[in-house]
Amino acid sequence: MEESQFTHTDSLRLIEQMIHTAKREQKDDGKAWILWGWLLFLASVFSWFNMRAGWLQPFFFWNVFGVLSLVLLAWGIVRRFFGGRAPVVKTYTRDLYEKLNTGFFISLMLIIVSMNVGVHPRYGFALLLGLYGFWILIYGAVLNFKPSLIGAYITWAAAFVSLFATNLEHTMLLHALAVLCGYIIPGHMANNEFNKEKR
Repeated sequence: MEESQFTHTDSLRLIEQMIHTAKREQKDDGKAWILWGWLLFLASVFSWFNMRAGWLQPFFFWNVFGVLSLVLLAWGIVRRFFGGRAPVVKTYTRDLYEKLNTGFFISLMLIIVSMNVGVHPRYGFALLLGLYGFWILIYGAVLNFKPSLIGAYITWAAAFVSLFATNLEHTMLLHALAVLCGYIIPGHMANNEFNKEKR
């Protein structure tokens, strides 16, 4: 059997395909950032209104957000295992994200539980913002996406300021601002870029 000759042109074509595949893998449609960003933003804003007006218990909207989050996560798990979609190719970037997601959610649960057993919510929300900032920074660095890097620093700034907030109403506004700058705006920008490239 004859070995086929790999020409210079074939080599360049292969390299070009590999680069294109790597670039495609490093694009995010931003939909998850948009979804979670708006959910967090609405929970913050409705909580702010609720604290001002005294309609319900102070954290009613955060409890609604928690229940909705569990429903969405359960739906995602069911869809992933029983959705009948073609299996996703395991890549280094995908594997890294899965591990980071696991670490993020474990840290998130630790902060939420600590807020329920004694950490004051003002400080708990500052810790949450610190965690969001870390995850946004990793995302921005791995995908070389500057809006996320900027969003991470704004989120951290809001976290530091919220440590000195005089009340929970201010904390809710800072949380909403941080989520807007760290999740929603970069998410929509990533979605626009993704759609442009798709076209």
